[in-house]
Amino acid sequence: MPKILVIDDSGVIRKTVKDMLPAAKFEIIEAKDGVEGLNLIRKERPNWIMLDFILPKKSGWEVFQEIEKQPELRTIPLVVMSGRKDEVTKEIAEPFEFFEFLPKPFDQKQLMAALKTAQEKSKKPRASVPGAAKAAPAAAPAAAPAAAPAAGAAAAASDGAAAGEIQALKQQMAKMQAEIDALKKQNQQIMGFLQKMKK
Repeated sequence: MPKILVIDDSGVIRKTVKDMLPAAKFEIIEAKDGVEGLNLIRKERPNWIMLDFILPKKSGWEVFQEIEKQPELRTIPLVVMSGRKDEVTKEIAEPFEFFEFLPKPFDQKQLMAALKTAQEKSKKPRASVPGAAKAAPAAAPAAAPAAAPAAGAAAAASDGAAAGEIQALKQQMAKMQAEIDALKKQNQQIMGFLQKMKK
């Protein structure tokens, strides 16, 4: 049965999620602060993580950073929750490419859609995250082979994107040069016309 870890200091939110998801289809694990949440992520390896951004002991932002440092954890679909989106965007710029944002309060339809989108986003290949640990922890050798093709694909995608950007810049420069040449020609014509007027 898929496990969903709900990390939120509000018992109401944890109960809401529990009530909205069918008990026969999902096992709900609860954590009331960031420290307990991180421990349960490592221990339970849930199929989804629902993370409140404002938490006691260790904030949602700190938990997010810990997840991002570890390749075997950052592939877990993540839903970040908050009553104020600006709290999240202050630390993580949009677009949220690798996790889904769920504004509070939410209904069952929004919750199910967020879980589905988070799962899709977690499958995206990605390069190493800035500020994340360079090497995977020794505790997870099994994750390394799976991570390698994804990292390679991300690097290739990154190279492709860079080549595309260079091509676009070259086209832009060529266009600008053509505009400059046209302006020079126009300027020469105006100067010629003015000189004729003087005569």
